[in-house]
Amino acid sequence: MSSSSPVLPMNSVGNDRVDQRTCLICGDRATGLHYGIISCEGCKGFFKRSICNKRVYRCSRDKNCVMSRKQRNRCQYCRLLKCLQMGMNRKAIREDGMPGGRNKSIGPVQISEEEIERIMSGQEFEGEANMSWSNNGDSDHSSPGNGVSESNQPSPVSTPSSSRSVELNGFAALRDQYIGTPVSMHYQYLPHLFSYSAHSALMPPQARSLDPQSHSLINQLVSAEDLEPLGTPMLIEDGYKVTQAELFALLCRLADELLFRQIAWIKKLPFFCELSIKDYTCLLSSTWQELILLSSLTVYSKQIFGDLADVTSKYSPSDDELHRFSEEGMEVMERLIYLFRKFNQLKVSNEEYACMKAINFLNQDIRGLTNASQLEQLNKRYWYVCQDFTEYKYPHQPNRFPDLMMCLPEIRYIAGKMVNVPLEQLPLLFKAVLHSCKTSASKE
Repeated sequence: MSSSSPVLPMNSVGNDRVDQRTCLICGDRATGLHYGIISCEGCKGFFKRSICNKRVYRCSRDKNCVMSRKQRNRCQYCRLLKCLQMGMNRKAIREDGMPGGRNKSIGPVQISEEEIERIMSGQEFEGEANMSWSNNGDSDHSSPGNGVSESNQPSPVSTPSSSRSVELNGFAALRDQYIGTPVSMHYQYLPHLFSYSAHSALMPPQARSLDPQSHSLINQLVSAEDLEPLGTPMLIEDGYKVTQAELFALLCRLADELLFRQIAWIKKLPFFCELSIKDYTCLLSSTWQELILLSSLTVYSKQIFGDLADVTSKYSPSDDELHRFSEEGMEVMERLIYLFRKFNQLKVSNEEYACMKAINFLNQDIRGLTNASQLEQLNKRYWYVCQDFTEYKYPHQPNRFPDLMMCLPEIRYIAGKMVNVPLEQLPLLFKAVLHSCKTSASKE
């Protein structure tokens, strides 16, 4: 299909307000779009040096150090980790290390936890020449106060990690804080979704208006959504015992309805005429599980974690089903519980949900696309729109936009893992997840 309208230029919803924006890594004043995301000169330089010099850092704390303008030099490990988690793109760095990006059109990337772990542990650089270990703090001097930290503590010595468990040992305490039970070594690959506390050195928020183009684009996205309650019946008589087959059939009907809504949503998108049917088919076939999961955790959460949870509570799995529950199912359960808590904490608005959904759908890294560059520009458009909206609507929550974006790679990972869970185990998985989440929500 031919393009009927030009893509909104980046600077119309991004760079025109760059002087009012803060760095997504440390909260300092942002100077522009660097390696795919809005950031300051200090974090831009730090990321470039870390990648070009193939540095491997180590955190002496819990892998959740606060990143602010005054504290960002205290832990290089957590600073680089946040750069990667927020989408800084290594491919945008020139191979010769000279100033200037290799490709100005490269936008933010969402990479898996496994790839982040390979970079942080140095496995990504194995076999490459000039491996270097940084032994000193990596101070930058891009703005006043960026030198030595207030406590005069040097950054931890950078050493290769001894094992994957060492790299992730800080998450055990983090999980204890939110769940109350220890973490087995098998389930420590959960991301640091809860590790970003409010910046202590951020500039005070300033009241401002929402960009008119952002307002228009968000209204178009929300109008494309079907926010009516799900029509699949989820009521059940008191005392009725639900069988595994009955619960599985209900889950299938829910999935069918949610998938049908995604297909209808695509046809209402404001950029529908800008992409080919082939690309839409490719995108939907690759992201439909993610779209369903995102909608279930947000706009349909009351029904999923209310009515559906009531149905699953009347299903009693057999001892054999419990015994056969797989490792993949356990990992998905752990991650879904954490993600539910994150969304429950954020209380995502319909506008934010619509933006997140569009950003996740417009994944230019999917194979088989005919116009990946167009997708990239559309992705950037709604990335900026979402950031503009959250900064306008929630000026006292400087971490809100990064927190929202951090949920997307986790949703993709969970959706991919659920494919490996045997179908006969899905009723038990949903029962366990919904019970845990409903119990958690009732205590808050």
